[in-house]
Amino acid sequence: MGRSAMCPGTFDPVTNGHIDIIRRASRCFDGVIVAVLANPSKEPLFSAEERVAMLKEAVADIDGVEVSSFDGLLVDHAQDRGAGVVVKGLRGEGDMDFELKMSQMNNRLSGVETFFLPTSPEWSFISSSLIKEIVRFGGDVSGLVPDFVRGRLEERLSTGRD
Repeated sequence: MGRSAMCPGTFDPVTNGHIDIIRRASRCFDGVIVAVLANPSKEPLFSAEERVAMLKEAVADIDGVEVSSFDGLLVDHAQDRGAGVVVKGLRGEGDMDFELKMSQMNNRLSGVETFFLPTSPEWSFISSSLIKEIVRFGGDVSGLVPDFVRGRLEERLSTGRD
């Protein structure tokens, strides 16, 4: 097999920005593993199993992409899955500051390299947290997340809004 990359994240929920990074990474590597962090301390809206299922549906049309979940260190999961590269999307300076330190630590721990992809301008303002906040207050996120994700967000967050 050729060079595999890992696209890690919480994906709570997956957005069109995430999908764009995954799609672009799939054109650069022979295989892409989308790794969903199962970190209960983050108090995600969706369980790890739900996030994995949504991602599988969201990337079903992208060749060479698989979805897994993990807890613990990203580098351990990357090594277990044979991914020597981590791909991270960057929206701006804040992301770069945090991700640069993380990439240096990951490299120090395991030799795993990190490739940074700047987010496409059309998605650079999107974050999962912002998406949830908009839906929580009855706003429309059509076109920012897959339609099925929008529906699941509305189901989960609409209770008690009236």
